[in-house]
Amino acid sequence: MPDYDLIVIGAGMAGVSAANKASAQGWRVAIADRLPYGGTCALRGCDPKKILRRGAEIIDAARLLRGKGIRDGGLTIDWQALMAHKRGFTDPVPANLEKSLARNGVDTLNEPVRFTGPHTVDVGGRALTAGHFLIVTGARPRPLDFSGHELMVDSTHFMELGDLPRRILFVGGGFISFEFAHIAARAGARTTIVDRGARPLKKFDPDLVELLVERGTEAGIEVHRKTQVDSIERTSSAYRVHLHEDAVPTTLEVDLVVHGAGRVPDLSDLDLDSGEIAHSERGVGVAPHLQSTSNPIVYAAGDAADTSGMPLTPVAVFEGKVAVSNMLNGTTTIPDYSGVPTAVFTIPELVRIGMSELEAQENGYDIDVRYNDTGDWYSNYRVGEHTAATKILVDRATDRILGAHLLGPEYAELANTLAVAIRLGLTRRQLKSATATYPTVGSDLGSML
Repeated sequence: MPDYDLIVIGAGMAGVSAANKASAQGWRVAIADRLPYGGTCALRGCDPKKILRRGAEIIDAARLLRGKGIRDGGLTIDWQALMAHKRGFTDPVPANLEKSLARNGVDTLNEPVRFTGPHTVDVGGRALTAGHFLIVTGARPRPLDFSGHELMVDSTHFMELGDLPRRILFVGGGFISFEFAHIAARAGARTTIVDRGARPLKKFDPDLVELLVERGTEAGIEVHRKTQVDSIERTSSAYRVHLHEDAVPTTLEVDLVVHGAGRVPDLSDLDLDSGEIAHSERGVGVAPHLQSTSNPIVYAAGDAADTSGMPLTPVAVFEGKVAVSNMLNGTTTIPDYSGVPTAVFTIPELVRIGMSELEAQENGYDIDVRYNDTGDWYSNYRVGEHTAATKILVDRATDRILGAHLLGPEYAELANTLAVAIRLGLTRRQLKSATATYPTVGSDLGSML
């Protein structure tokens, strides 16, 4: 008889949710992680990042209403106090999660895990067996190989900065660079983003990305495209970064270099080969129902798995729940990824739900692109914002919404309504017929459609 019915490897929100679900059905469950319980989202990503962003929002909101009734002179961010506020949320998380799991009958193991065979793992020197394993170890920064790459800090380090450096360079044009640059710029840092490609934030609507880049420029954020980092060297008081921008060599002097050039599945310490678990640089190889393609007692979810789901905490959580349900019931249910929203929490935020224009065209849809510059609409005039736009894609044949792309204050909340509409197959006319609370951002939806 195995030691456990299920061992969950990774104690982020997906792992915690999965462990609780299995334990509630009577399974003997353990969860193991070498890092503090809570994972990236609760401790080093989504939640604490949004707390820091709140400080930046306050500064930006006051500046937008300069001369419109608000005197913003002297308003600044106290970085140390903001960090302390952030820690007021994050510090209790690991202990609280462990206590909650224990109350639910889950054994918590604070040790590294590696497979020693198809059915066995070593957990901090202790050999354990299980009827099933769920791998939800998340992701880590993508390895970079230029000279001096070790001088960069990652997002985890940035979230713990005691003082904010004056000049910061973000390497990579994705979520991490843009979100942290927007926070740092409002806190008084001079921020620069360098991206190897011609267009940053490639998963998002290109027209809205350009508007966001322009808005960031107003806040003091420089974005350099087609720019390759050649090397980083330490000087007596800073860092010298050697670049090629459009094939032209250049040099920047900065006080901090932040790795924002993507993440990869965090699997290197698990010895998956010993567990006969197929894997690649994209993650554990799984069937659509999240079962390993090579070891049937192993499942994987979230960033650790090679799935079609987006690398988002809510996606990891529902994948983990689907995987556990399949284990419990012997089923092959496939996660439904339709209508999943994703947002870059810059200022203002940029959101995507469903298909892009190109994807809709490639899939043969005849689309009605409903674009609106909402910068002068009442809800944005009220807060002084001038950069805002929406693009909603409607299938002409069925009147259903295929995709929605939004840039503007509070549009991440508005996106939730559109996500439900896409998931349930609601039509544009059905959404327009709903009466919203007025005046709210949500009441703009009818006009956007």
